[in-house]
Amino acid sequence: MGVTNSNKVINTDRITCDGSLRVTLALTAAPDIISNPTDIALVLDRSGSMTGTPLAEMKLGAKTFIDIIDEATDGNKDGQIGSGSRIGIVSFSNTAEADTQLITSVDALKTAVDSLTANGNTNHADAFTKAIQLFDSSSSNAKVIVIFTDGNTTTGAPPAPVAAAARAQGIIIYCIGLIGSSGLDLNALNNWATDPDASHVAVTPDAGDLELLFEELAANISKPGATDIVIDEVVNSDFVITSISSPSKGSATMLDAHALRWNIAQLGVTSSESATLDFFIRHVGQEPGTKLVNQSITYSDKEGNVVSFPKPTVAVECNIIIHPEKCPDPVALTVKSCQDSILADLGDVYLTSQGRIIQMDVTIKNVCPGKRVALAAILTEVDQDGMEYQRGMKTITIPAHSFPVCRDVLVKCIKFVVPDDLDEIGKAMCTPREFKARFLANNIDTDYRCCESSITF
Repeated sequence: MGVTNSNKVINTDRITCDGSLRVTLALTAAPDIISNPTDIALVLDRSGSMTGTPLAEMKLGAKTFIDIIDEATDGNKDGQIGSGSRIGIVSFSNTAEADTQLITSVDALKTAVDSLTANGNTNHADAFTKAIQLFDSSSSNAKVIVIFTDGNTTTGAPPAPVAAAARAQGIIIYCIGLIGSSGLDLNALNNWATDPDASHVAVTPDAGDLELLFEELAANISKPGATDIVIDEVVNSDFVITSISSPSKGSATMLDAHALRWNIAQLGVTSSESATLDFFIRHVGQEPGTKLVNQSITYSDKEGNVVSFPKPTVAVECNIIIHPEKCPDPVALTVKSCQDSILADLGDVYLTSQGRIIQMDVTIKNVCPGKRVALAAILTEVDQDGMEYQRGMKTITIPAHSFPVCRDVLVKCIKFVVPDDLDEIGKAMCTPREFKARFLANNIDTDYRCCESSITF
């Protein structure tokens, strides 16, 4: 069957500016369907939320799947599933029904797919039950369920125990989810599918991608497993790879801070087999935003399997930075070619400070959205006896932010000018001096409201 599934997932969709996350690569391969015949139950959702374009796209994808299996089993698209393999159609809404048994006629399978109409609720438990009933327990054929659904379970018994019973019988379950108007319970798909989840669950963002997903799954069925696998992963330049876990199959090597290589000698040559690799990356960029995790990922093997991986993104949130005092505007000067010196009148400059300049940064912790903050910076100087003398206080209003959660706010460049001719310290210019800095921060805004009461006489 070649590579039947490939996936790439991350363990979180949101990190801080210097945050880390886990990336999981997954791959599943199975033997050649010609020498290892397979019975496939194609389970199709025809509930009311599939009305219109989703149902039309699902039908097109399912018929593409049937055509590719037709050609893969005997080398010809002759209208017959060959080499002992069979396909059956099960559809479901309020209840499920077997639209065909396990058969080899491509025309009969396509007719069953074309006859589907959308209405009713979504009964996944009955869908799995009817799919299991298609298979002959005495047959030596491999058994596969490919279930397509776009919504949550809305009627019938809990489906998880039924799916678990199917897996216990050796049936391989693939779940294909389409995010539609009724939503999608990804945890449920992961629970129903054969482990590992990353290799047996795929989610398409819209119906237009469904035909390609069916085509990739079916096209790889004709391959005899996969050998000499090489996967090269390069992460986005805003991330670095911090560590690589030992893969379940093969070996993985870090090529540099941004790249790794995963080698697998063979996968799925004698039976369906999965492999996973976990590695960890850290964000090192300075800008926030939604960022692609990988810059590129390439796959190759001896059999020429066509494999593509998803491109996950993560939202990066960096601290808010405020500069309460601006630097002076520069004055531009031009030195002409071969000119050794220039005389330039740069205008007036006003005396704004004298003595030493102390510049401080401070981070205000857990500033909640919609709240302005009053920040006070207090500077004192300490003499040789430990006495403190005031050297100034600055107050700054920190504007409110609109992030959905409380954030840390970094305030930069708080400047104090300390003269060198202070009588109470009595130190000469350029001698060491000791200072202490204190910061106070309070919310200015509040959402407190007086009790709203009424009095009735």
